[in-house]
Amino acid sequence: MLMENFLRSKEYWSLVETGYVEPESGTVLTEAQHKKLDEMKLKDLKVKNYLLQAIDRTILETILQKNTSKQIWDSMKKKYEGNERVKRSILQALRKEFETLEMKSGEGVSDYLSRVMSVANKMRVHGEQMRDVTIVEKILRSLSDKFNYIVCSIEESKDIDRLSIDELQSSLIVHEQKFHRHKGEEQALKVTHEESTWGRGCGCGSFRGRGRGRGRQSFNKAIVECYKCHKLGHFQYECPSWDREANYAEVGEEEAMLLMSYVETNEAKKEDVWFLDSGCSNHMCGDKLSSATLQKASGKW
Repeated sequence: MLMENFLRSKEYWSLVETGYVEPESGTVLTEAQHKKLDEMKLKDLKVKNYLLQAIDRTILETILQKNTSKQIWDSMKKKYEGNERVKRSILQALRKEFETLEMKSGEGVSDYLSRVMSVANKMRVHGEQMRDVTIVEKILRSLSDKFNYIVCSIEESKDIDRLSIDELQSSLIVHEQKFHRHKGEEQALKVTHEESTWGRGCGCGSFRGRGRGRGRQSFNKAIVECYKCHKLGHFQYECPSWDREANYAEVGEEEAMLLMSYVETNEAKKEDVWFLDSGCSNHMCGDKLSSATLQKASGKW
């Protein structure tokens, strides 16, 4: 196809298609006929040069005895197109390949359409009457699942019989770009959410001083509110008005101490048992009433 298009653009295609007639030996030609014959021979040499440069050397060895560009072209055509039986066999294999084509996971629209068109063009070369609507329908039914709603939209809003392959490709590429953009936004939101959750879990950067700020996030301590005196500029454990003796029991250095609070409810549950660390800032459990009671008892309400 590429060579044919090239030769047509040079206005040499007639030499490949019909060739030229070499006069028999001893034929007397006029000066005009001699000039015309020389021009045809020169053009034919140019065409032969183009063909010989494009043909693989291993194949070139088998056609060196061909004298004209038409003879070279016909020889190549016979080698690769074959007779009708060979062409039918090749066409059957291409039909099977065409029907089994499916878009692979992670494959781009342009790459998949390129694979489909490659097979379709081979089928056309071998004599298949491949219409655009056949290719369009094949593409629509073989896209990956993420394109399902787009396929439904196209089938509902457009006339498939009039939809060109270029229009379909353009529409699919636009939606593919939206997928990538939306995926990027989701990833950015996920990262932001994870960083925010990590910060809250570690007690970092809280405006009301939850925890001791041991995380990576930095904050202005001047805006921290104390749970004890509700003044700004320090945490509860740093509060000057905090009576440490009233909140901590003195124990020996080698002794271990565990404070436990139990909240009585109508239905005793495992969640009602509390294990308290006197250094904690927050005390929470699965029971809302128990949590509120302990918050008040610990002075964190």
